[in-house]
Amino acid sequence: MRALEIAAAGMAAQAMRVEVISHNLANMSTTGYSPRRAEFADLHYQQMARPGTVTAADGSVLPTGIQLGLGVRPAAVSVMLAQGALQATGNDFDLAIEGAGYLEVQMPDGRAAFTRDGALKLTGDGLLVTSDGFPIAPGITIPADARSVSITAEGAVWAYFADRTEPEQLGTLTLAGFTNPKGLEAIGSNLYLETAASGPPLVADPGQEGLGLLRQGYLEESSVDAVREVTELIEAQRGYEMNSKVITAADQMLGATVQIR
Repeated sequence: MRALEIAAAGMAAQAMRVEVISHNLANMSTTGYSPRRAEFADLHYQQMARPGTVTAADGSVLPTGIQLGLGVRPAAVSVMLAQGALQATGNDFDLAIEGAGYLEVQMPDGRAAFTRDGALKLTGDGLLVTSDGFPIAPGITIPADARSVSITAEGAVWAYFADRTEPEQLGTLTLAGFTNPKGLEAIGSNLYLETAASGPPLVADPGQEGLGLLRQGYLEESSVDAVREVTELIEAQRGYEMNSKVITAADQMLGATVQIR
């Protein structure tokens, strides 16, 4: 009886949906996190009678046929891109991206990674890095005697000194955009890698080429909607229960068949 396998596939799909929801809820406080959504597709169909099959000498055809589905399969876990709320921190090295784009991060193996987590820190040498110690590209070094640092919306980094009237520009932070940001590969620690699906990065100054602006002293909060996630969690739970009832019903039908003398 195919109903057992079909219902089992449905239970596995709803279990995967719950895993995605739990991951979203666990990252409600993660800076710059975008929620994921599990997407599914129906499996192959067994064609008992194909639509359009000729059934009579006069050319009459089956209008619908008999097509029996064989269950469900995971199709994708897609990122739901949305701007998170900006939370004021007052920290000179906290940067929120207002709009599209990612900060470029230099990985230890030489690869470029990308992030929307702008909670930057300083090394002992004054280099701007992520919370994991990875340098931001292009590299910006803050002098030890800088009294304060100002980062404009367009990415220009200015340092102010106690013994000077005019500030000194230390460099310009850039942003990277992608044709298909949903195609980026998530590797954890709020970092993403370029893939063939995302396309190559388009690096430009903030505010150019459709990229967003930088906001100093702010961090982008997670865009997870807790109410929506809990609602989907209830739906997934009910879907799991209904598929389990199908298994119970199919088992009872098989039991009745076995008991026939």
